[in-house]
Amino acid sequence: MTRRSLRTLTGVIAISALALTACGGARDGGGEEGGDGETFTLKFSHVTTDSTPKGKAAIWFEEELEKRTDGRIDVEVYSNSSLYGDKDEMQAVQQNSVQMLAPASAKFTTVAPALQVLDLPFLFDGPEDIPSVSAPDTEVGKAIFANEDLAAKNMKVLGLWDSGMKQIHSNNLTQKPADMEGKKYRIQPSDVLKSQIEAWGGSAEAIAFAEVYSALQQGVIDGGENTYSNIESQKMHTVQSDIAESNHGYIGYILVVNTEFFDSLPEDLQEILVQTAEDASTYNRDNAVAVNDESKAAIEADGSTEITVWTEEERQAFKEVVVPSIYEQYRDVIGDEIIDELLADQE
Repeated sequence: MTRRSLRTLTGVIAISALALTACGGARDGGGEEGGDGETFTLKFSHVTTDSTPKGKAAIWFEEELEKRTDGRIDVEVYSNSSLYGDKDEMQAVQQNSVQMLAPASAKFTTVAPALQVLDLPFLFDGPEDIPSVSAPDTEVGKAIFANEDLAAKNMKVLGLWDSGMKQIHSNNLTQKPADMEGKKYRIQPSDVLKSQIEAWGGSAEAIAFAEVYSALQQGVIDGGENTYSNIESQKMHTVQSDIAESNHGYIGYILVVNTEFFDSLPEDLQEILVQTAEDASTYNRDNAVAVNDESKAAIEADGSTEITVWTEEERQAFKEVVVPSIYEQYRDVIGDEIIDELLADQE
Protein backbone atom coordinates (compact mmCIF):
# COMPACT_ATOMS: atom_id res chain seq x y z
CA MET A 1 0.00 0.00 0.00
CA THR A 2 1.37 3.44 -0.93
CA ARG A 3 1.88 6.11 1.66
CA ARG A 4 -0.82 8.26 0.03
CA SER A 5 -3.33 5.40 0.09
CA LEU A 6 -2.58 4.75 3.74
CA ARG A 7 -3.20 8.39 4.54
CA THR A 8 -6.58 8.31 2.85
CA LEU A 9 -7.62 5.21 4.79
CA THR A 10 -6.47 6.63 8.11
CA GLY A 11 -7.78 10.18 7.67
CA VAL A 12 -10.51 9.88 10.30
CA ILE A 13 -8.06 8.49 12.84
CA ALA A 14 -5.67 11.32 12.02
CA ILE A 15 -8.30 13.94 12.85
CA SER A 16 -8.53 12.60 16.41
CA ALA A 17 -4.78 12.53 16.73
CA LEU A 18 -4.48 16.07 15.45
CA ALA A 19 -6.95 17.31 18.00
CA LEU A 20 -4.56 16.15 20.71
CA THR A 21 -1.39 17.45 19.07
CA ALA A 22 -2.51 20.61 17.29
CA CYS A 23 -0.15 22.81 19.27
CA GLY A 24 2.81 20.70 18.29
CA GLY A 25 1.74 20.12 14.68
CA ALA A 26 4.49 22.25 13.22
CA ARG A 27 7.19 19.83 14.38
CA ASP A 28 5.50 16.43 14.15
CA GLY A 29 8.67 15.07 12.51
CA GLY A 30 10.74 15.63 15.64
CA GLY A 31 14.40 16.66 15.72
CA GLU A 32 16.38 19.01 17.93
CA GLU A 33 14.66 22.35 18.25
CA GLY A 34 16.63 25.12 16.61
CA GLY A 35 19.17 22.77 15.05
CA ASP A 36 19.87 22.39 11.35
CA GLY A 37 18.69 18.79 11.53
CA GLU A 38 15.22 19.68 12.79
CA THR A 39 12.42 18.31 10.66
CA PHE A 40 8.90 19.60 10.16
CA THR A 41 5.65 17.93 9.10
CA LEU A 42 3.34 19.86 6.80
CA LYS A 43 -0.15 18.40 6.53
CA PHE A 44 -1.88 19.49 3.31
CA SER A 45 -5.63 18.75 3.20
CA HIS A 46 -7.97 19.23 0.26
CA VAL A 47 -11.36 17.99 -0.95
CA THR A 48 -10.78 16.92 -4.56
CA THR A 49 -9.33 13.70 -5.94
CA ASP A 50 -5.71 13.21 -6.95
CA SER A 51 -6.71 13.28 -10.63
CA THR A 52 -7.97 16.90 -10.59
CA PRO A 53 -5.79 19.97 -11.29
CA LYS A 54 -5.58 20.65 -7.55
CA GLY A 55 -4.87 17.02 -6.74
CA LYS A 56 -2.06 16.78 -9.28
CA ALA A 57 -0.51 20.07 -8.13
CA ALA A 58 -0.65 18.95 -4.49
CA ILE A 59 1.24 15.74 -5.33
CA TRP A 60 3.81 17.72 -7.34
CA PHE A 61 4.23 20.15 -4.43
CA GLU A 62 4.70 17.29 -1.97
CA GLU A 63 7.40 15.61 -4.03
CA GLU A 64 9.24 18.82 -4.90
CA LEU A 65 9.26 20.33 -1.41
CA GLU A 66 10.55 17.14 0.16
CA LYS A 67 13.28 16.91 -2.50
CA ARG A 68 14.31 20.56 -2.30
CA THR A 69 14.51 20.48 1.51
CA ASP A 70 16.30 17.11 1.62
CA GLY A 71 13.44 15.77 3.71
CA ARG A 72 13.59 18.50 6.35
CA ILE A 73 9.93 19.20 5.53
CA ASP A 74 7.80 16.08 5.30
CA VAL A 75 4.61 16.79 3.37
CA GLU A 76 1.51 14.69 3.99
CA VAL A 77 -1.24 15.20 1.41
CA TYR A 78 -4.77 14.20 2.40
CA SER A 79 -7.02 14.35 -0.66
CA ASN A 80 -10.73 13.85 -1.35
CA SER A 81 -11.89 15.11 2.08
CA SER A 82 -10.07 12.22 3.81
CA LEU A 83 -8.82 14.47 6.62
CA TYR A 84 -10.94 17.62 6.57
CA GLY A 85 -13.94 18.55 4.42
CA ASP A 86 -15.62 21.77 3.40
CA LYS A 87 -17.28 22.20 6.78
CA ASP A 88 -14.19 22.13 8.98
CA GLU A 89 -11.05 22.74 6.93
CA MET A 90 -11.00 26.53 7.41
CA GLN A 91 -11.07 26.24 11.19
CA ALA A 92 -8.43 23.51 11.04
CA VAL A 93 -5.87 25.65 9.21
CA GLN A 94 -6.49 28.66 11.47
CA GLN A 95 -5.81 26.45 14.48
CA ASN A 96 -2.73 24.85 12.89
CA SER A 97 -4.35 21.41 13.05
CA VAL A 98 -3.48 21.28 9.36
CA GLN A 99 -0.74 23.46 7.93
CA MET A 100 -1.82 23.98 4.32
CA LEU A 101 -5.06 24.22 2.35
CA ALA A 102 -6.11 25.21 -1.16
CA PRO A 103 -9.84 25.96 -0.78
CA ALA A 104 -11.93 27.48 -3.52
CA SER A 105 -12.19 31.24 -3.12
CA ALA A 106 -15.90 30.87 -2.28
CA LYS A 107 -14.95 29.09 0.96
CA PHE A 108 -13.43 32.34 2.25
CA THR A 109 -16.73 34.24 2.17
CA THR A 110 -16.98 34.79 5.93
CA VAL A 111 -13.22 35.05 6.50
CA ALA A 112 -12.20 37.42 3.70
CA PRO A 113 -15.28 38.79 1.88
CA ALA A 114 -13.29 40.60 -0.84
CA LEU A 115 -12.24 37.22 -2.25
CA GLN A 116 -15.77 36.87 -3.58
CA VAL A 117 -14.39 38.84 -6.51
CA LEU A 118 -13.32 35.48 -7.97
CA ASP A 119 -16.94 34.29 -7.83
CA LEU A 120 -18.21 37.11 -10.05
CA PRO A 121 -19.85 35.78 -13.22
CA PHE A 122 -18.00 36.27 -16.49
CA LEU A 123 -14.89 37.53 -14.71
CA PHE A 124 -12.82 35.73 -17.35
CA ASP A 125 -13.78 34.79 -20.89
CA GLY A 126 -11.41 31.83 -20.75
CA PRO A 127 -8.36 30.40 -18.96
CA GLU A 128 -6.02 32.58 -21.00
CA ASP A 129 -7.37 35.68 -19.21
CA ILE A 130 -6.68 34.45 -15.68
CA PRO A 131 -2.98 35.42 -15.31
CA SER A 132 -3.45 39.04 -16.42
CA VAL A 133 -6.65 39.76 -14.46
CA SER A 134 -5.36 38.17 -11.22
CA ALA A 135 -1.72 39.32 -11.40
CA PRO A 136 -0.41 40.56 -8.01
CA ASP A 137 -0.22 44.18 -9.22
CA THR A 138 -3.90 44.36 -10.25
CA GLU A 139 -6.69 45.24 -7.83
CA VAL A 140 -7.94 41.65 -8.04
CA GLY A 141 -4.44 40.35 -7.34
CA LYS A 142 -4.02 42.62 -4.34
CA ALA A 143 -7.28 41.27 -2.90
CA ILE A 144 -5.77 37.79 -3.11
CA PHE A 145 -2.09 38.14 -2.30
CA ALA A 146 -2.19 41.09 0.11
CA ASN A 147 -5.40 40.22 1.93
CA GLU A 148 -5.28 41.60 5.47
CA ASP A 149 -8.32 39.59 6.57
CA LEU A 150 -6.51 36.33 5.80
CA ALA A 151 -3.38 37.49 7.62
CA ALA A 152 -5.48 38.30 10.68
CA LYS A 153 -6.83 34.73 10.62
CA ASN A 154 -3.37 33.09 10.64
CA MET A 155 -3.22 32.44 6.90
CA LYS A 156 -0.43 33.42 4.52
CA VAL A 157 -1.27 33.30 0.79
CA LEU A 158 1.25 31.41 -1.34
CA GLY A 159 -0.55 31.17 -4.67
CA LEU A 160 -3.67 30.96 -6.80
CA TRP A 161 -4.38 27.56 -8.32
CA ASP A 162 -6.86 26.99 -11.13
CA SER A 163 -9.57 24.39 -11.19
CA GLY A 164 -10.79 25.92 -14.41
CA MET A 165 -13.90 27.39 -15.97
CA LYS A 166 -17.33 26.34 -14.69
CA GLN A 167 -20.02 24.60 -16.68
CA ILE A 168 -23.70 24.09 -15.78
CA HIS A 169 -24.73 20.46 -15.24
CA SER A 170 -28.40 19.51 -14.97
CA ASN A 171 -31.12 17.15 -16.11
CA ASN A 172 -32.39 19.48 -18.82
CA LEU A 173 -30.98 21.47 -21.72
CA THR A 174 -29.78 24.88 -20.51
CA GLN A 175 -29.52 27.43 -23.31
CA LYS A 176 -31.35 30.43 -21.88
CA PRO A 177 -32.02 31.75 -18.35
CA ALA A 178 -35.64 30.60 -18.52
CA ASP A 179 -34.38 27.00 -18.62
CA MET A 180 -33.19 27.41 -15.03
CA GLU A 181 -36.44 28.70 -13.58
CA GLY A 182 -37.80 26.71 -10.67
CA LYS A 183 -34.78 24.39 -10.43
CA LYS A 184 -32.33 23.91 -7.55
CA TYR A 185 -28.59 24.22 -8.17
CA ARG A 186 -25.71 23.37 -5.88
CA ILE A 187 -23.28 26.22 -5.25
CA GLN A 188 -20.26 26.80 -3.07
CA PRO A 189 -21.04 28.93 0.00
CA SER A 190 -20.93 32.38 -1.60
CA ASP A 191 -23.48 35.18 -1.62
CA VAL A 192 -22.30 36.18 -5.09
CA LEU A 193 -23.01 32.71 -6.47
CA LYS A 194 -26.41 32.63 -4.78
CA SER A 195 -27.33 35.97 -6.36
CA GLN A 196 -26.10 34.77 -9.76
CA ILE A 197 -28.27 31.63 -9.78
CA GLU A 198 -31.30 33.53 -8.51
CA ALA A 199 -30.87 36.22 -11.18
CA TRP A 200 -31.16 33.46 -13.77
CA GLY A 201 -34.34 32.16 -12.17
CA GLY A 202 -33.05 29.18 -10.21
CA SER A 203 -32.63 28.61 -6.49
CA ALA A 204 -29.25 27.96 -4.91
CA GLU A 205 -28.26 25.38 -2.29
CA ALA A 206 -24.83 25.47 -0.61
CA ILE A 207 -23.82 21.81 -0.29
CA ALA A 208 -20.43 20.35 0.68
CA PHE A 209 -18.45 19.09 -2.31
CA ALA A 210 -18.31 15.51 -1.05
CA GLU A 211 -22.11 15.42 -0.76
CA VAL A 212 -23.00 16.68 -4.25
CA TYR A 213 -23.19 13.31 -6.00
CA SER A 214 -25.67 11.87 -3.49
CA ALA A 215 -27.73 15.09 -3.55
CA LEU A 216 -27.99 14.82 -7.33
CA GLN A 217 -28.73 11.10 -7.21
CA GLN A 218 -31.50 11.56 -4.65
CA GLY A 219 -33.03 14.56 -6.42
CA VAL A 220 -32.33 16.98 -3.58
CA ILE A 221 -30.96 19.32 -6.24
CA ASP A 222 -31.45 19.45 -10.01
CA GLY A 223 -27.95 20.46 -10.99
CA GLY A 224 -24.98 22.65 -10.25
CA GLU A 225 -21.97 24.46 -11.66
CA ASN A 226 -18.45 23.07 -11.71
CA THR A 227 -15.40 22.39 -13.82
CA TYR A 228 -15.21 19.36 -16.10
CA SER A 229 -12.54 17.78 -13.91
CA ASN A 230 -14.64 18.07 -10.75
CA ILE A 231 -17.79 16.86 -12.51
CA GLU A 232 -16.04 13.82 -13.99
CA SER A 233 -13.87 12.87 -10.98
CA GLN A 234 -16.90 12.89 -8.67
CA LYS A 235 -19.04 11.09 -11.29
CA MET A 236 -21.67 13.84 -11.21
CA HIS A 237 -22.23 13.38 -14.94
CA THR A 238 -23.50 9.84 -14.35
CA VAL A 239 -26.58 11.28 -12.63
CA GLN A 240 -27.03 14.27 -14.98
CA SER A 241 -28.34 14.14 -18.51
CA ASP A 242 -26.95 17.49 -19.71
CA ILE A 243 -23.97 19.80 -19.40
CA ALA A 244 -24.01 23.33 -20.83
CA GLU A 245 -20.47 24.39 -21.71
CA SER A 246 -20.94 27.93 -20.50
CA ASN A 247 -17.54 29.02 -19.18
CA HIS A 248 -19.59 31.50 -17.15
CA GLY A 249 -17.47 31.42 -14.01
CA TYR A 250 -14.17 30.40 -12.52
CA ILE A 251 -13.06 28.18 -9.68
CA GLY A 252 -9.76 29.30 -8.24
CA TYR A 253 -8.07 27.83 -5.19
CA ILE A 254 -6.30 30.10 -2.71
CA LEU A 255 -3.18 28.26 -1.53
CA VAL A 256 -2.62 29.21 2.11
CA VAL A 257 -0.24 28.11 4.86
CA ASN A 258 -0.75 28.59 8.58
CA THR A 259 1.38 31.56 9.65
CA GLU A 260 2.36 29.98 12.98
CA PHE A 261 3.80 27.03 11.09
CA PHE A 262 5.46 29.23 8.48
CA ASP A 263 7.07 31.47 11.11
CA SER A 264 8.39 28.40 12.95
CA LEU A 265 10.48 27.42 9.93
CA PRO A 266 14.12 28.52 9.59
CA GLU A 267 14.56 31.28 7.02
CA ASP A 268 16.07 28.98 4.42
CA LEU A 269 13.08 26.63 4.60
CA GLN A 270 10.67 29.56 4.39
CA GLU A 271 12.32 30.66 1.15
CA ILE A 272 12.20 27.15 -0.31
CA LEU A 273 8.55 26.75 0.69
CA VAL A 274 7.55 30.05 -0.96
CA GLN A 275 9.45 29.28 -4.17
CA THR A 276 8.09 25.72 -4.38
CA ALA A 277 4.56 27.04 -3.91
CA GLU A 278 5.11 29.53 -6.75
CA ASP A 279 6.43 26.77 -8.98
CA ALA A 280 3.49 24.55 -8.04
CA SER A 281 1.16 27.37 -9.10
CA THR A 282 2.85 27.45 -12.50
CA TYR A 283 2.64 23.66 -12.76
CA ASN A 284 -1.05 23.79 -11.88
CA ARG A 285 -1.90 26.48 -14.44
CA ASP A 286 0.08 24.74 -17.18
CA ASN A 287 -1.86 21.51 -16.60
CA ALA A 288 -5.37 22.63 -15.60
CA VAL A 289 -6.65 23.13 -19.15
CA ALA A 290 -5.35 19.73 -20.26
CA VAL A 291 -6.88 17.97 -17.26
CA ASN A 292 -10.29 19.55 -17.93
CA ASP A 293 -10.07 18.62 -21.61
CA GLU A 294 -9.33 15.02 -20.62
CA SER A 295 -12.30 14.99 -18.24
CA LYS A 296 -14.59 16.42 -20.92
CA ALA A 297 -13.46 13.68 -23.31
CA ALA A 298 -14.10 11.05 -20.63
CA ILE A 299 -17.64 12.36 -20.08
CA GLU A 300 -18.30 12.29 -23.82
CA ALA A 301 -16.92 8.77 -24.07
CA ASP A 302 -19.18 7.61 -21.24
CA GLY A 303 -22.14 8.49 -23.44
CA SER A 304 -24.67 9.19 -20.71
CA THR A 305 -24.49 13.00 -20.76
CA GLU A 306 -25.09 15.42 -23.61
CA ILE A 307 -22.71 18.38 -23.78
CA THR A 308 -24.05 21.54 -25.44
CA VAL A 309 -21.64 24.39 -26.15
CA TRP A 310 -23.22 27.82 -25.78
CA THR A 311 -23.10 30.11 -28.78
CA GLU A 312 -21.81 33.67 -28.29
CA GLU A 313 -25.42 34.87 -28.41
CA GLU A 314 -26.54 32.41 -25.74
CA ARG A 315 -23.62 33.31 -23.47
CA GLN A 316 -24.33 37.01 -23.94
CA ALA A 317 -27.98 36.50 -22.93
CA PHE A 318 -26.88 35.06 -19.58
CA LYS A 319 -24.19 37.72 -19.15
CA GLU A 320 -26.56 40.64 -19.66
CA VAL A 321 -28.66 39.46 -16.70
CA VAL A 322 -25.75 39.58 -14.21
CA VAL A 323 -23.22 42.10 -15.58
CA PRO A 324 -22.95 44.78 -14.32
CA SER A 325 -25.83 44.27 -11.85
CA ILE A 326 -24.15 41.59 -9.67
CA TYR A 327 -20.89 43.55 -9.72
CA GLU A 328 -22.67 46.66 -8.46
CA GLN A 329 -24.64 44.66 -5.89
CA TYR A 330 -21.41 43.55 -4.22
CA ARG A 331 -19.42 46.75 -4.64
CA ASP A 332 -19.44 47.49 -0.89
CA VAL A 333 -18.30 43.95 -0.06
CA ILE A 334 -15.60 43.53 -2.69
CA GLY A 335 -14.38 47.13 -2.89
CA ASP A 336 -14.76 50.13 -5.17
CA GLU A 337 -11.27 49.90 -6.67
CA ILE A 338 -11.72 46.27 -7.68
CA ILE A 339 -15.19 46.73 -9.17
CA ASP A 340 -14.17 49.88 -11.06
CA GLU A 341 -11.18 48.09 -12.57
CA LEU A 342 -13.26 45.10 -13.63
CA LEU A 343 -16.10 47.12 -15.13
CA ALA A 344 -13.62 49.25 -17.05
CA ASP A 345 -12.21 46.06 -18.56
CA GLN A 346 -15.74 44.96 -19.53
CA GLU A 347 -16.29 48.08 -21.64
